Amino acid sequence: MIEQLKKDPFFGDKSIESCTLLEHQGYCNENYLLVADGVKYIVRKLLRDDIDRAFEWQVQNLAFEKGITAEPLVFDSQNGFMLFLFLEGEHKGKLDKSELKILAKTLQKLHSVTIEAEPIELQTDTSIIECYPKEYVLCHNDLNPQNVFFSDDIKFIDWEYAGVNDRYFDVACVCVEFRLYEKMQKVFLEAYFEGEYNVEKLEAYKILYKILCEEWFKKNL
Repeated sequence: MIEQLKKDPFFGDKSIESCTLLEHQGYCNENYLLVADGVKYIVRKLLRDDIDRAFEWQVQNLAFEKGITAEPLVFDSQNGFMLFLFLEGEHKGKLDKSELKILAKTLQKLHSVTIEAEPIELQTDTSIIECYPKEYVLCHNDLNPQNVFFSDDIKFIDWEYAGVNDRYFDVACVCVEFRLYEKMQKVFLEAYFEGEYNVEKLEAYKILYKILCEEWFKKNL
């Protein structure tokens, strides 16, 4: 990996000190912590060819403009890797009210991004949500705790499943992945919607999200 990176113009005047594989950090990529001239970077070696990496890179850049992800530096499609500035922080599995409110505002920023793309096709039976009007926005679609990064603020990482989807999909994902019970879910929803929201629609999307997760793990693990 180091020899491959040295060939990229970005490292033409830099000295690579180390490149360490980060184990158990994603299923679609290999992730490395790279240090060059004392600066930390994340290298993502792209493992799957059924993902639109150009679209992923576009989303990463748009999200960075909103201040909600790591700075994208290099996308080498020929050699199959992306390079980002390293984010200092941590993952959390349980959130307090303050963190939930910040997460809601971060999600608002993502959902305000404008992008031209057709809505994604969910690979399962979607009859449970067909009765609800669609509210299409740019969604992350995989907001599990490993893809939410806490430091001075909140950043999202790993955009390979990003695409246009109903905003309730991301909202439901957060509620499921962070195991929000009724009181904490209410805190999150009120901070995100800042007004009325459809509880029945949310519950339908939570069920759909759980089904998709089960099907994904059966297929990939």
